[in-house]
Amino acid sequence: MDQVQISFRGLESTAAIESNVRERVDRLARYHDDILSCRVMIESPHHHHRHGNLYHVRIDLSVPGAELVVSREPEHRPHEDLYVAIRDAFDAAERRLEDHARIRRGAVKAHAPRARTADSSSEGDLGGGLPT
Repeated sequence: MDQVQISFRGLESTAAIESNVRERVDRLARYHDDILSCRVMIESPHHHHRHGNLYHVRIDLSVPGAELVVSREPEHRPHEDLYVAIRDAFDAAERRLEDHARIRRGAVKAHAPRARTADSSSEGDLGGGLPT
């Protein structure tokens, strides 16, 4: 995939982090062949000395017919290790791409709407259905 953008907020970019992200983006092609672009934003919004830094990773994927967004917020599942935050975000992106590809293939069964049944009490039938 040619369209990969990696941005950093609140932390410095390193070659190791960028290569890790690019490897993971390349792995996403296994789940969907037509990924048009991928934007990865890595953020360290907190600078805590007691608890360490928490990382937020957001992945925006453009595929034909959809824009898939995966966001791993530090409040819900705090990550003090940047590589764990990246791994978890890309694992979620893989699941989202698998689901999207399954839907596009038609492998997901669409359920027909259920027919509404008449409730016996709403029709005024108080007995067992026998005429009196």
